[in-house]
Amino acid sequence: MTIEVKTLILNIDEHFDESIKLAHELFLKGLIFIYPTDTIYGFGGNPFNEEAIKKISNAKGKANWRRYIFLISDIEVLKSYIEINSEKHLDFLLSIWPNPVSVILKLNSHYSEILKMETAAFRIPNHRFCIKLLNELKMPLISTSVNRTGTEPLNDPSMIMQEFSNEVNAIFYSKSKSFVEASTIIDLSGEQPKYIREGRIKFVDLMKKLS
Repeated sequence: MTIEVKTLILNIDEHFDESIKLAHELFLKGLIFIYPTDTIYGFGGNPFNEEAIKKISNAKGKANWRRYIFLISDIEVLKSYIEINSEKHLDFLLSIWPNPVSVILKLNSHYSEILKMETAAFRIPNHRFCIKLLNELKMPLISTSVNRTGTEPLNDPSMIMQEFSNEVNAIFYSKSKSFVEASTIIDLSGEQPKYIREGRIKFVDLMKKLS
């Protein structure tokens, strides 16, 4: 059964600072919201709050789903959560971010136990709202496509409002043109890189930076 919630709707172009403040408060309270990124719109919440994870999973129709992308503000934040054994991989991350490239990395033992998984995908987004919010949070932020299981991601604010306005605590939107492709995903958790999904950034261009 879906429990309806009162949803606040803010245009980030007109209410930027207010939107950042509200998103920060919702994050800390374990509440969830929808927001624009440098790829497609995403559900957002605190990855360390079980209630937030449950709410996003329910909205998407994926029980106990945890394979979200984590947005972060910078490499120093990333280092707190992962194990990096290769300077080459670290140099690669520095060369590609901020950009719509999500990289699967091995979590350190502490956060692997907390998050109940061995690896996680991270990205530093190239988006003003995201970067400002992430700099305020100083923690990873969940990012996962705005859709029900088995349906295409929604990227039009009016359609998002129509579908999810009673299931999230806030919808942050922009009238600026948004991109319609999800991020490229590469797996660097093992010894050899694996290409998982190609988006705006092409694998061939990533290979040049990894070689």
